[in-house]
Amino acid sequence: MTRSAPRPLDREELRRHLDDLPGVRHDPGSGLVVEVRAPSFAEAIRLVQLVAEDAEQLDHHPDIDIRWRTVRFTVITHSVGAITQLDVELMRFVVRNAEQVGAEVLPASS
Repeated sequence: MTRSAPRPLDREELRRHLDDLPGVRHDPGSGLVVEVRAPSFAEAIRLVQLVAEDAEQLDHHPDIDIRWRTVRFTVITHSVGAITQLDVELMRFVVRNAEQVGAEVLPASS
């Protein structure tokens, strides 16, 4: 069974979702972006592992950049070239997992 292509979110839908995801921002060139600062490098890696497990379940994977304790997650649905519900769901997992490891979600920068 093949999964149908996800539908891009319109501006209003995206705004509503971002209101519920503090620290997550929309970067028009990249997708949804969030940065978190973990208490230690080991916890940053643990966060990546937790997000990887959720991403595998969703079959939707983020780009990840690790700089010591700071981890940046970027998501976009490449198959449609836009932000979809899948991206929002994955960002919810990122934020939840960040809380689980004691990481601070950094304020969204413009």
